[in-house]
Amino acid sequence: MTMKTIVNTIILKGYDLTPIKSNILIDDGKIIEISNEVFEGEVIDGTGTMICPSFLNGHTHIGDSMIKDYGDGKSIEELVKPPNGLKHLALSECSDDEIISSMKSSMWNMVKTGTTHFIDYREGGLKGIKLLKKAAIDIPINPIILGRDPIFHDDQATEYEVRKTVVKLLKHCDGIGLSGFSEVPKKVCEIVIEESINRGKIPSIHVGEYLKLQKKSLKETGKTEIENSIDLNFKLLIHVTYPTNNDLNLISKNNKFVTLCPRSNGTLTLGIPPLTKFMEKETNILIGTDNIMLNSPNLMREMEYTLKTVRAYYKKYIDPKKVLKMATVNGCKKTDEYLDKDNLNFYSTVNKTVIEEGNNAQLLMTKLISKNPYLNIINRVEANNVVATIDKDKVLYPNE
Repeated sequence: MTMKTIVNTIILKGYDLTPIKSNILIDDGKIIEISNEVFEGEVIDGTGTMICPSFLNGHTHIGDSMIKDYGDGKSIEELVKPPNGLKHLALSECSDDEIISSMKSSMWNMVKTGTTHFIDYREGGLKGIKLLKKAAIDIPINPIILGRDPIFHDDQATEYEVRKTVVKLLKHCDGIGLSGFSEVPKKVCEIVIEESINRGKIPSIHVGEYLKLQKKSLKETGKTEIENSIDLNFKLLIHVTYPTNNDLNLISKNNKFVTLCPRSNGTLTLGIPPLTKFMEKETNILIGTDNIMLNSPNLMREMEYTLKTVRAYYKKYIDPKKVLKMATVNGCKKTDEYLDKDNLNFYSTVNKTVIEEGNNAQLLMTKLISKNPYLNIINRVEANNVVATIDKDKVLYPNE
């Protein structure tokens, strides 16, 4: 990227997404200066636009891009429970080329709607990881890959075999993403967490996605799935649609990340996540679009659904800025001012930044349609209103 100055635009700056009207100088993939005085390099007129941090999609299963809307109306167990869910059986019949092509299409969909980073639960073991990496070549996007392997569901596998597989996966990916306690033995969880944390990587798991799982966990272990995940020290918890009050307190106290996937919950008739309660506890909340077979990976659609559904369900005002933070700054790499030692591995692995001088340029530039900059993104902007998606030295102008 040559030196560029975008002038006369609205910028959502810093961790608080403070709207300011300013110019922004970008050089060699870095934000050099945010100032009304700067005019260097190629000058781009940003009149009528705004710039916010590009999006982090906190949870995807991009591998099932090939089977969009497959099995609609089936239960969650029928659809996605490994290893014999309809998803897994359907994908076993797809060729590698078909899977790669469909993943490429989904990643371009993400980039064109403002996403530069996504955390993917990657099925298929080492081969699945390599397929995603191959698909992502030459696309201006950063996949954070959490691998998994069929051996995790094999009751006959020895601890040595599981550990060997986990270590091999972690050489090629950013962490391990487990399906859930009802499918994965506790010993597998313990090995995954130990090996992931020792290597500075992310151990993650689906928990509390629907009420049946919470009740089953209480009956079998005396604790909820969320309690068990925190006891074991998983760092990133997915869904958490049905936490108890004690779960909420534990998540906040232990500073865990939670990724909510409201459209997925809606598609599968699983309920509404208690976003208002998470916000009251100042939880580290991310937002994700979940399986591509269920939803498009468009975070603007996810944020709009989340904001309006939660407002309607709880009959309570939800600040749109807080929802936008779920897709942007909540998962961003911290500076010393916002140092969070408990989550350094997460931030360094994801490597996402906010709009501040000296940070990587990871930006979404859109037309300014609304008087409210947060609702501009959530409630007004469509794909054809995206001017540019910038990830360091890669710039995409999707509508040119």
